[in-house]
Amino acid sequence: MFGLVSSRGKCTVLREGVHPSIRILLFAGIIAGSISLSLAQGRAQQAFLPGKKDIPEITLENLSPPFKDYEYFRGSEKYPFRFNTASFDGINAWWLAEASTLAYADEDFVRSRFREAGLPEVTFFKEEGTECYVANNDRFAIVVFRGSEITRKREKSDLNEMVADLKTDMDFRLTDWEQGGKVHRGFKEALEEVWPDLLPHISKIQEKGCKIWVTGHSLGGALATLFAGRYGNVRGVYTFGSPRVGNEVFKEHLGVEIYRFVNNHDIVPRLPPPGVYVHVGKLKFIDRDGVVRDTTIENEVPENPPGDERYGQGNAGQPRQKSFGGYVPAAFRDHVPLLYTIHLWNNIIESRP
Repeated sequence: MFGLVSSRGKCTVLREGVHPSIRILLFAGIIAGSISLSLAQGRAQQAFLPGKKDIPEITLENLSPPFKDYEYFRGSEKYPFRFNTASFDGINAWWLAEASTLAYADEDFVRSRFREAGLPEVTFFKEEGTECYVANNDRFAIVVFRGSEITRKREKSDLNEMVADLKTDMDFRLTDWEQGGKVHRGFKEALEEVWPDLLPHISKIQEKGCKIWVTGHSLGGALATLFAGRYGNVRGVYTFGSPRVGNEVFKEHLGVEIYRFVNNHDIVPRLPPPGVYVHVGKLKFIDRDGVVRDTTIENEVPENPPGDERYGQGNAGQPRQKSFGGYVPAAFRDHVPLLYTIHLWNNIIESRP
């Protein structure tokens, strides 16, 4: 520094004979520069090397959403939504899992989180047994259907909504589907509740050039499947923990590509029972180590009868969780939407170069 400093080994020192006031200023400059460099290096490392997220302990107290302490869309600046992608994309899967989990929260919370993620327009559609929202900017829109109210933690109990959702879930009767085949009657009726208002809204957005993406968790995944099958002109459909929706003929006539995620022991994808009902779409299975891969439930998910200690661990070695002196069965724990979100984020981190 203008001949006033020298280096000895790895240390920078001031030359002798420098005025004390100048020495103080130079020392301050050296320290400030070192701190700035360290902070810059730390910020760069944090920006380019976002870490994996911890798998939370799931208890009876936090089994149900919403999860308001979770930082939704954290990392979206580094991994933005790829709205033009037509094939499977792990980053888009994570985004849509976040959106599906967020669907269980109240409207103000949902709006604020999507605004932070770059989707300032959020429109809600709510009827007795169905809730969905559309979040969009001028490039793409995400249509999100909420899952069952009975699995949602509410600040104020709403028995009517819980009963309506239970009625939808348990009505296993098949009914005709206009595009071909038969579907779950309760799911179809739930979609019909919001369809008259939802259809013109989506059409108007798409006329402006927006790409339409559809998603949902649990019952929301079933409704996302039916919506995409009826509307048709969508860019992508990703579902999480979705039940079976229709029969084989419905599957053959669906006409849209769906990526269907199943987390390890999640019980909901086993419903309604197989036979008349079949799954649609390409399976993306999250194994016990949290790794996403293509396989079948029958080959990878062992039946987990109550009390069977052979399967006492869940994803990534997570021990069976206790709460109030009891256990949260793996079949219910693995249905928690937040686990889908975190596993998909961790897969992004694991797969980066």
